[in-house]
Amino acid sequence: MSFLNSIVKLYGSQRMSQIADFTVRPVDIQHEQFDHLVSKAATTAFGREYDFASIRSYDDFASRVPVRDYVAFSSYVDRMKQGEANVCWPGKVRWFAKSSGTTDAKSKFIPVTDDSLQKCHYRGAKDTVIAYVNSHPDSRMVYGKCLTLGGSKEISKINSGIQTGDLSAILIGNAPLWSNWAKTPSRDIALLAKWEEKLVKITDVVVKQNVTSLAGVPSWFLILLKHILEVTGKNNLHEIWPNLELFLHGGINFTPYRDQYKALCPKGINFMENYNASEGFFCIQVDENHDMQLMLDYGIFYEFIPLSELDNPFPKARTVDNVETGVDYAMAITTNGGLWRYLIGDTVRFTSLRPHRLIISGRTKHYINAFGEELMIANAEHGLNSACQATGAVIKEYTAAPVYMDISSQGCHEWLIEFEREPDSFETFTSVLDNALREVNSDYDAKRYKNITLAGPRVTLARNGLFFDWMKEQGKLGGQNKVPRLSNNRQYIDSLLKLN
Repeated sequence: MSFLNSIVKLYGSQRMSQIADFTVRPVDIQHEQFDHLVSKAATTAFGREYDFASIRSYDDFASRVPVRDYVAFSSYVDRMKQGEANVCWPGKVRWFAKSSGTTDAKSKFIPVTDDSLQKCHYRGAKDTVIAYVNSHPDSRMVYGKCLTLGGSKEISKINSGIQTGDLSAILIGNAPLWSNWAKTPSRDIALLAKWEEKLVKITDVVVKQNVTSLAGVPSWFLILLKHILEVTGKNNLHEIWPNLELFLHGGINFTPYRDQYKALCPKGINFMENYNASEGFFCIQVDENHDMQLMLDYGIFYEFIPLSELDNPFPKARTVDNVETGVDYAMAITTNGGLWRYLIGDTVRFTSLRPHRLIISGRTKHYINAFGEELMIANAEHGLNSACQATGAVIKEYTAAPVYMDISSQGCHEWLIEFEREPDSFETFTSVLDNALREVNSDYDAKRYKNITLAGPRVTLARNGLFFDWMKEQGKLGGQNKVPRLSNNRQYIDSLLKLN
């Protein structure tokens, strides 16, 4: 074991014991978080509005405070943005993470408090390194730099002493000086607003450095890495960075990209998935052989809402003590960032309990249910992966939407797909996709019965670069923006087809 690894393991041994404790007493740990959050916010405007001082149990809280999405919560955010102190969390909020979540034009401004910055976001980053070194004691990662690809929005001032930017910009802006040694590129390059300029300048710098790890969204990172290979004339990443050993990824499903990253790293590379967002850092992959583990002591209290209860402001929510595996839940969070029973928009599915491990199964608003089929992103990813395996295809980007039935034709789903490698048979690809969806989604299967309600899928080939051009047109280039995978209307796909 290397000297630096020994230091990291020594520093992290107590922390790994605490993480192991999540398996033994998850309910107690979460109730400790809950009690702390309610107690600390009791004298805030929000706490007084819901009389936190008289709350004695989770049931009191759940019957009193409604579940909200961003639109319903935005009046509190507006007050904080105006500089009002003690609205939803003690003190004045100085930072707001600007996030669209998808490619919607309307932005969200997520409060980032000092507590959430230090005890959640930065703690999650530290835990990721600790967990990796713990499971890879001979790692040389800490002897090199982590190439990080974040958002492209610079910090901007919105009020006296109050600033906003992408979460990555806020994290960079508040990072301790020692982190400059561990990460690349430098702050001035990392915060460049123009994606194309950023791409060139990152390449100029990082090809001369000892990069041992990568961290970012797989789709955007792939664009950067291919640009670096083109500029250097190298065949793979290990010809540039022989010590590259880890890719920390998150934001989108990694399955369509895994083989591409393996091909870029012929000496082998490890993968670790994180689940973090502007609202908080939620999960890390404690070891690469299991799904992500829910982190229970980051100043976040979690609730999991069955999708059938989603429209109820006071739903019958589950907590860590009574969730079930194999069920899709909308995740609501109460945080030290001043969010209360806040719907982040993701759906999750537990794959194990004690420890609580999960996958992101979709978005509460990103699904197709035009015909009662309730197609979620997890279904879509399974179907596409099956179709790729059967036909040798590799998908670069995709989106899907309904084709509505009319008097002369049935409805169906249209899949607009940009391939890195096209399938050897589009007919087989479409057939396997359809059959795989029927296997994992009984509602879809029922609607496909004898083509009565829903006809088979329609796969439309997207030209090379279509999704990049579309994101550029939307002003959404950068690592924190995502292509909407599924939509219940044709807003996105029709605008893409106009460019195709």
